[in-house]
Amino acid sequence: MNTTNNIASIAATMTGNHEIRITRDLHEAEAAIDEALIRQATLLATMVRARRETSVGPFTGQEALLRLAASQKAMLDASGEMARVHGKLIDVGREMGSILVDDCPPTGRAEPAAPLTVVRAA
Repeated sequence: MNTTNNIASIAATMTGNHEIRITRDLHEAEAAIDEALIRQATLLATMVRARRETSVGPFTGQEALLRLAASQKAMLDASGEMARVHGKLIDVGREMGSILVDDCPPTGRAEPAAPLTVVRAA
């Protein structure tokens, strides 16, 4: 067996493994941001509902609501930055001559059981 071919094969496998891990971790990070936004929206609704359904003043907890809204905006900003990271990682994959076929999950969620396919440039 040719040593040069062996080293190239090992390097290709290692690169493929890194691509798969990066893709998995990227999708998980994107899903975590979405989940945080959902949980924040639920919290906001719960806080407003609690204020409405109790005998407290109409502006009780207003500062907490404003801070939660600011937190939601920060998460939306983080989501936008994560989309930019995603795009840049696709660019890096193309520059290296190897990209994963699943650039973006079609449903907006990463499915852990879905197989990933590595495509190598000729």
